[in-house]
Amino acid sequence: MASSTPAAQINMPRLAFPALLLANLILPLGPVFVRLSDVGPVAAAFWRLAIALPFLLLLARPGLTRMPPTRGEWSALVLAGVMFAADLAAWHLGILYTKVANATVFGNLSGLFLPAWALLVLRQKPRGMQAAALMLAGAGALVMMGGSYDLSIGNLKGDLLCLLAGILYTAYLLVVQKARGRLESWSILAVSSTVSAPLLLLFALALGERVMPGNWTPLILLALSSQVIGQGLLTYAIGWFSPLIIGVSLLLQPAVAALLGWLLFDEWLSPIDLIGMSAVAAALVLVRLPSRA
Repeated sequence: MASSTPAAQINMPRLAFPALLLANLILPLGPVFVRLSDVGPVAAAFWRLAIALPFLLLLARPGLTRMPPTRGEWSALVLAGVMFAADLAAWHLGILYTKVANATVFGNLSGLFLPAWALLVLRQKPRGMQAAALMLAGAGALVMMGGSYDLSIGNLKGDLLCLLAGILYTAYLLVVQKARGRLESWSILAVSSTVSAPLLLLFALALGERVMPGNWTPLILLALSSQVIGQGLLTYAIGWFSPLIIGVSLLLQPAVAALLGWLLFDEWLSPIDLIGMSAVAAALVLVRLPSRA
């Protein structure tokens, strides 16, 4: 296998990279709305999908009618849905036991796992500015992780759950990227979310969580921002880029989450955190220079 990038940069839409960046600016809002909701963390993940599903199915209907999935693609989408449910369950549980920045750093370690997959499995070697961008982004993420990390039993539990979520999310993205070779983004997101939602509800009930909210506002905002807009943009953009570029872009999320944690929850940003955020931002500029040239 030479590449897992379906479109392989051929006739790439001009809005593909802006969509990738915007997705990674919107998705970090998720932990904020989970904390503000009055249901259990896994129940919040269920509502994220359940509220979004009518919109996703409506948007997916033309694509599913025009290009229905094959038997193999149905299996891949079901697998993606199972992995996404497990990812959200682990991540939403972890959010409550650690900082917003920590949750997003560990939950998005796919930003480092995806380039590692490209290097070790796909044998894709970064060139020039891409190699520099990967090193800079990785260093920035590690600096932020070290700067925001608080050694405590409570944080350790949350960090381990979010690390598990990061591994599951990497597997989910790889399956989705392969499916994007033929299927439209809304089709993939709608079908996988349909599989994920009931699994999350069963898990929330098994944990004895509160499922019915008293305040719907945080959950509606969570569904529209994270699932419809954020995940929708990411699923669209993922078909046009290599795992390396996707991975570097995902490292933007911890920087945004650190800023949100500082502004909303008084999770103080140190000078080290700011250096890490700047390194990730610089990496996002560098990673695009080769294709523009």
